Amino acid sequence: GWQMSYNDDLVQMWLGTGPQLDGLGHLGEGNMFYNCNEGKDFAQITGLTKLGTHQVPPLIGRGILLDMTRHFDVSAMTAGQVITSEDLKAAAKAQSITFKTGDVILLHTGWTDAKLKSEPEIWGSTIPGINNEAAQYLAGLNPMAVGADTWGLEAVPAGPGDKLFFGHSILLKENGIYILETMDTGHLAREKVYEFMFVLGQAKLKGAVQMIINPVAMW
Repeated sequence: GWQMSYNDDLVQMWLGTGPQLDGLGHLGEGNMFYNCNEGKDFAQITGLTKLGTHQVPPLIGRGILLDMTRHFDVSAMTAGQVITSEDLKAAAKAQSITFKTGDVILLHTGWTDAKLKSEPEIWGSTIPGINNEAAQYLAGLNPMAVGADTWGLEAVPAGPGDKLFFGHSILLKENGIYILETMDTGHLAREKVYEFMFVLGQAKLKGAVQMIINPVAMW
């Protein structure tokens, strides 16, 4: 015989925490989701029967980092600070970036690096981010995914005249573009790495709305 020793795990948790992928079944408008799917037809207590993150293929493509702290000349953006389409265009021009169809576009705001450990309550209650028209601009670039180093991508609270989290509807519901949140962009920004190979193969939990992820940037 032999004396076998081992450890095991059992996890019960929310999948919309930490670095995460928002699937196309995450957010819609008026109970309508991507590709005219009604929530009542695919959202079940056991999970999504359509648009689940288990149906998302591996995401491999050109990654783009837009360093918004460089654009605004700050170490970190402030609570609720808005990023417009003009800001995105100016940041891309300053970094000599030309967008291509299928890019993974990540925004570095410095928010998580500045606030998560030192002021977690503030970190989790408000964020800088894009406004509604910036979301529309990004959607028009036809990227594979759009993300940021914040937990919501969009400015919270919403800027004047904006609808809170309506950019999620623009990207997910209207255009089928995945959203990546709480991305660890600090190292890329410090190294001034603005173009890289983005690789993500998320766990295939059937029916999941979101998924905790650990993507890799290669350069």
